[in-house]
Amino acid sequence: MIITDTINQTRETIAQPRREGKTIGIVPTMGALHEGHFSLIRRCRAECDFVVVSIFVNPTQFAPDEDLDKYPGNFEADCRACRDLGVDLIFAPPTAEMYQRENLTWINVEKITDHLCGTSRPDHFRGVCTIVAKLFNIIQPDIAWFGQKDAQQLAVIRRMVADLNMPVDVRSCPTVRETDGLALSSRNDYLNPEQHRQGLCLNQALCRGRELVADGTTDTNIIIEAMRLIIEKQPDAGIDYISIVDNDLLQPIAAIDRPALVALAVRIGPARLIDNIIVEPPAKTV
Repeated sequence: MIITDTINQTRETIAQPRREGKTIGIVPTMGALHEGHFSLIRRCRAECDFVVVSIFVNPTQFAPDEDLDKYPGNFEADCRACRDLGVDLIFAPPTAEMYQRENLTWINVEKITDHLCGTSRPDHFRGVCTIVAKLFNIIQPDIAWFGQKDAQQLAVIRRMVADLNMPVDVRSCPTVRETDGLALSSRNDYLNPEQHRQGLCLNQALCRGRELVADGTTDTNIIIEAMRLIIEKQPDAGIDYISIVDNDLLQPIAAIDRPALVALAVRIGPARLIDNIIVEPPAKTV
């Protein structure tokens, strides 16, 4: 496994497998790798000849009051895990390599970013799109893998790739959960045991939403209110949003009459946790 920290060295490393006609895949990460990342790497390894994992905590997707300075990370452990999973190249640049001067060029995906995390994090997806585009330009992958847990990010990146005619196949893997149902996230490290227990309310609320839809409820206000009641039982929980949106442009819908994304963001102590599920309209009885 090769580890690079400069753009030129990375391009030189990838040039040989590209000349050999190998399929190049990338899993973009911010480090602090966990089983959710590993599931993406395994899929990438199974379907690509040359596997790249990027490890870069991107400052432009953090607001000034967010956790950039304390974002969890263990580079040595990440490298060991990547080596065990058969990764060919880790690209781990310093910030000065990715932003060599004042950045004047940004990528904005409109409409899809209006709601959900885009409401409370207005510049977040501008930073995400810009860094992902930079990685795609540096690596020039055939396939890129992202997790369904970050459903809005996945939708935004797919739209960016389509609108800008980027020759990258964006694929996803299902959300990976701990045995108790909490969606895996690097920020779970911020939680103490009691906060972890309270964090289970996200999955519990989503499960309740799925049950209501399965029982024939289509009014999204009713579903959201039922989910809200579950979360508000936890003393350390602060709701950022609970939303039900269409599964295309992520616009709020009043009724589940098409495939929909049920998504929520909740602050539990020091951590802002997100989770989501996709639901289908209830089957019509004849």
